[in-house]
Amino acid sequence: MPKPPQSSDALKSELYAQIARVALALGSGGRLQLLEFVAQGERSVDALAAMTGLSVANTSKHLQALRQAGLVTARKEGLRVFYALAGDDVAALVASLRSVAEERVAEVERLVRTWLSHRDEMEPVPARELLERAKKGLVTVLDVRPPEEYAAGHLPGAINIPVKQLESRLAKLPKRKEIVAYCRGPYCLMSFEAVEQLRKRGLKARRLENGFPEWRAAGLPVAAEESKT
Repeated sequence: MPKPPQSSDALKSELYAQIARVALALGSGGRLQLLEFVAQGERSVDALAAMTGLSVANTSKHLQALRQAGLVTARKEGLRVFYALAGDDVAALVASLRSVAEERVAEVERLVRTWLSHRDEMEPVPARELLERAKKGLVTVLDVRPPEEYAAGHLPGAINIPVKQLESRLAKLPKRKEIVAYCRGPYCLMSFEAVEQLRKRGLKARRLENGFPEWRAAGLPVAAEESKT
């Protein structure tokens, strides 16, 4: 016999229960870190475990939860599984979550202020301001992420110098233009470290307000090379 139609209240409850699956998947600091890393480009479980400091088993478990909620995609290559962000809307969702937490949770605001603000008291450059200034040739855009992340996608015209190589490659940077450095996101310390190094060498430098995933999620132009991952 056919099932009786559900009431509107029951359907609404089921709808919210399904939406809550996404919220549940985001309810882990480890998973949020994984989303930050896969937002840079496709990565294997082993690589993500090394990046987060989690065990391979825990990393795999977290990624499966994110996949079940539709936040990441997976593909298998031999015995290895590679994960990628499901879409730019996921990066925008995480950015919104971060913004609300910074505004509404006192402990988050305190941690951001004490952990990040003291590293660089200068205002970061908003994305659209950087886009306009870069189009006019007024700034040098510096991507300090690893080469494989740069290859997967980067800001147009950006120079890729990983932060660990910056000291030895300063000569490649223009001396008279302001340098704007960016990395994985607003909590990524590589851009802070790069700006600090550049300023110590007498160069004018600031960092991008957010990172590459937020730039792409905002619909701003992106360049890419063939991925080496």
